Amino acid sequence: MHEPWTVLTKSGGPFRVFTAFWRVARQSAEPGPSLPAPKAFQFHDMPAAKDWLRLDDLGLEPRAPNWAGGLRETWDPGEAGGRRRLEVFLSDGLDGYATNRDRPNLQAVSRLSPCLRFGNVSVRQVWHAVRAASANEDDIDKFLSELGWREFCYHLLFHEPDIARQNIQPRFDAMPWRDDPTALRAWQRGRTGYPIVDAGMRQLWATGWMHNRVRMIVASFLTKHLLIDWREGEAWFWDTLVDADPANNPASWQWVAGSGADAAPYFRIFNPILQGERFDPDGAYVRQWVPELADLPPSVIHKPWASPARPDAYPAPIVEHGFARRRALETFAETKGE
Repeated sequence: MHEPWTVLTKSGGPFRVFTAFWRVARQSAEPGPSLPAPKAFQFHDMPAAKDWLRLDDLGLEPRAPNWAGGLRETWDPGEAGGRRRLEVFLSDGLDGYATNRDRPNLQAVSRLSPCLRFGNVSVRQVWHAVRAASANEDDIDKFLSELGWREFCYHLLFHEPDIARQNIQPRFDAMPWRDDPTALRAWQRGRTGYPIVDAGMRQLWATGWMHNRVRMIVASFLTKHLLIDWREGEAWFWDTLVDADPANNPASWQWVAGSGADAAPYFRIFNPILQGERFDPDGAYVRQWVPELADLPPSVIHKPWASPARPDAYPAPIVEHGFARRRALETFAETKGE
């Protein structure tokens, strides 16, 4: 929406705090409209039509093994699909967005991120369509601020090109991350024993997407409960998310880990039990993605170990929450010499 060198602090430097960045961005000129489609293309030295390839001829989709069934069922790629998804959001998702966007079992988010990632729709198209929508102003403003976070991530990438590899806050260079392939594998496959974490990781594996609130929960779990380097999580998301891009993916991981710009403080450690009970109170999201727990009542579905009916097929917690929290805080204190 704005070139990253045009939104700067009063001293002419890049922003490191989102609220200040977004305030200045909103005070600048309104993002311009999308450019119209070109009326004609002129190609030079093009091969003859008989030598052209169809998209299907490239064999881009997996066949043996055919692991992309969930992606095909979930997504409608292309410009027409992007426009349809935007229309659906405007008609069925924007109203109530500010209140419901953190509920992973509700269709209350746009799911436009893959369309933006691949240019099926442009951020300016989305911006102006939402601005013109007949919806509550709080819902509109909240959604536009999410586009602002996307913009902020690109601002960071422009000024910190190595954010997928280097901590934005150098203090984290001394963080003694754990090398634990078994725990990493359990997290990747949705076998941690914490239902909201496992539901998110299984949704990611099946569909190439995960609800944003759950992304924060699973990222916090990896970096703080398991003390595994955020770069391992960023790499896994890069390989599995249909919307992973070079700005949002690493900037978001660094934000959760505490090493990024305007980051959540490291001592903000999500309790996966309380997060599940708050944002998936009836357990519908967990039941969808962790069918082993489908018969448990809402009172225990986010802590199945507390139920005598916990199925044997579902693992016990890979780490106890209280212990993990203390360990994370003690480890972080070491990076500050405390």
